[in-house]
Amino acid sequence: MKYWLFKTEPDEYSINDLANAGPTGTPWDGIRNYQARNFLRDEVAVGDRVLIYHSSCAAVGLAGVARVIEAAYADPDQFDTNSNYFDAKATLDNPRWYRVDIAFSARFDELITLAQLKATRDLESMVLLRQGRLSVQPVTAHEWGIIHSIGSIQR
Repeated sequence: MKYWLFKTEPDEYSINDLANAGPTGTPWDGIRNYQARNFLRDEVAVGDRVLIYHSSCAAVGLAGVARVIEAAYADPDQFDTNSNYFDAKATLDNPRWYRVDIAFSARFDELITLAQLKATRDLESMVLLRQGRLSVQPVTAHEWGIIHSIGSIQR
């Protein structure tokens, strides 16, 4: 099992939206960065755990936890001419973009803020703190443990 951090803008899709999706989960779509796509396509697997990070908002930070329930598959939006995510270069035989499905696991009792993460010893090498703009990024098991020691989980 691997650990990941997925970024989302809560006005677009929040931890509450994910919780409301229920056990069938939701597709994690709209990824249009090649490095993030490669993580989704090549490394994210069923059973992996995901930190949900709210970004581009007033309260930036870790909101909760999810799990991957379906491995990577071609994002159908890339083929839909009416979609904001349409990609004219993508074909059924050679898709360019992928998504995975995730399901809600838990919320943190309180948002773990970016400032808290930056101030936490042993998180200095975390991808989020070094390459913050990447929307899908790996988290080490050690970092996962530290984060869970910072924040309490509510189910």
